[in-house]
Amino acid sequence: MGDTGPTGPVMDRDEVDRALARLGAEHEAVETSLLALQDHAGRRLLEGAELTGVTVERWSAAEASITLLWSYFDAYTGALRTAREIRSRRRWSSREDLAELTELLRGDAVTVAGGTAALAQAPAPDQGPGRLSERYSLATLVDRMNQLYATSLDMVVAADAVWSALPARIDLLAAELQRTRKLAHSVGVRPGEHPSGDDLERITRTLTRLRERVISDPLAFWLPAEGSSAPGGGRPDTTVYDREARALEEVRREIDAVLAVRQDAEQRIVRLRDVLSRADRTLAEARTARGEVLAKIAATEVPVVSGPPIVLQEQLAAAAEYRRHAQWHRLSPLLESLEEKAEDELLRARESLTAVTAPLAVRAELRGRLDAYKAKVARLGFAEDPELAEKYERARRMLWSAPCDLRVAEQAVLRYQHAAAEALASPGRVPGQGGPADRTEPGV
Repeated sequence: MGDTGPTGPVMDRDEVDRALARLGAEHEAVETSLLALQDHAGRRLLEGAELTGVTVERWSAAEASITLLWSYFDAYTGALRTAREIRSRRRWSSREDLAELTELLRGDAVTVAGGTAALAQAPAPDQGPGRLSERYSLATLVDRMNQLYATSLDMVVAADAVWSALPARIDLLAAELQRTRKLAHSVGVRPGEHPSGDDLERITRTLTRLRERVISDPLAFWLPAEGSSAPGGGRPDTTVYDREARALEEVRREIDAVLAVRQDAEQRIVRLRDVLSRADRTLAEARTARGEVLAKIAATEVPVVSGPPIVLQEQLAAAAEYRRHAQWHRLSPLLESLEEKAEDELLRARESLTAVTAPLAVRAELRGRLDAYKAKVARLGFAEDPELAEKYERARRMLWSAPCDLRVAEQAVLRYQHAAAEALASPGRVPGQGGPADRTEPGV
């Protein structure tokens, strides 16, 4: 078509019909989206909620945007209706009709009140402030509606996602918290008396504040997805909730430990008494052994044996008192500490006994070694050898006399061993005969 106008070449009938069909489909899609936004549960909740913080600011802007959306849509609907009326005047549109349709479908022919856009903080491009009205093309109007719809839906979906996720989870955690508080109170875990009781109070206060803020300012708990342009891209921020859930789980484990103490406290106290009693008996045995060592062994340093620790007995008595008065929260850590200390005390007592009786063990080893060599010498026919008999008797007297000098006795045993080894290794040695008169006895 050769005619042109302000918007370019005048459209022919086929172009007009195709444009009207496309615009009609866009109109239907926009209307469906706007109605869905209008009926969205998140939008209805936002309208009825007492909002605070960032949410009240963004919702004010979103409400204005939604109002502007409907204004744009009404203007769009009116322009489309007018275009359809012009096209339906006659089957074959005149040149004047086609020129009017071209201006309406392609030009800035749609008028929107300027105050509406200003209220929504969404000024039209290339339009100065304070304009009483603004003119758009249908294509531009669709683009602006899409932008406003996306930002409004993003805000509504984000708030709805937070409200759908967090309050219900907080309520479930609060219910678990109440059950835990009752259980804690039954075993004596109370605020001011046990750290876990204080933790329960803190968790209660935190969850109460968290729920109030989530209800009034849901967008404060929304984490947008990086790089995502889709409305509602992101997830609720559960950092505070997760932290308190972990804290409650730790408290529950502590209470379970206290409950376990209540169930087997008597048996554990009996076992503790037995361990401490064995440690006392071992220390008494070590003290007795020390006296024996000092009487039988000379020139030896024997370690001093300390008495039983009175502190452990006092703590054991305190544990029994806690059990009688059902103070399980105090009994639990005390029993754990006592069990470790009691085992350490028994080990210390055994080490003391071993250290004290070490000289007697050395003497017993020397006696066994001396008798073993004597038996070997006798088996090979040297039992009556005067030199060996004399060295054996000297070593025996030292080992079986009191007090016994272990260093001297060990030297005597070594001399006997050496002499016996030489006798057994000498092919010309006749059993019963001594060695050379000038033979010297080796030292240690």
